[in-house]
Amino acid sequence: MKNSLREHRERHDISQRELAERVGVTRQTINAVEGDRYDPSVELVFKLAAFFEVSVEALFDPEIDLDATVSDLD
Repeated sequence: MKNSLREHRERHDISQRELAERVGVTRQTINAVEGDRYDPSVELVFKLAAFFEVSVEALFDPEIDLDATVSDLD
């Protein structure tokens, strides 16, 4: 899942360690999320969005390509 976490963190001049402490994870977790090596839990996604006061979509792009949607059920 692509994300702009690093850009938001740097814009606010906050270290990986400080962000990790604020949202209750390890610095390694923040590093892995920023490096697209780890897809965060839904809870962490919402915590990060709330911390930066942005929408989830402003931080994360799931790049989902669905073959079907609920409207296909009609």
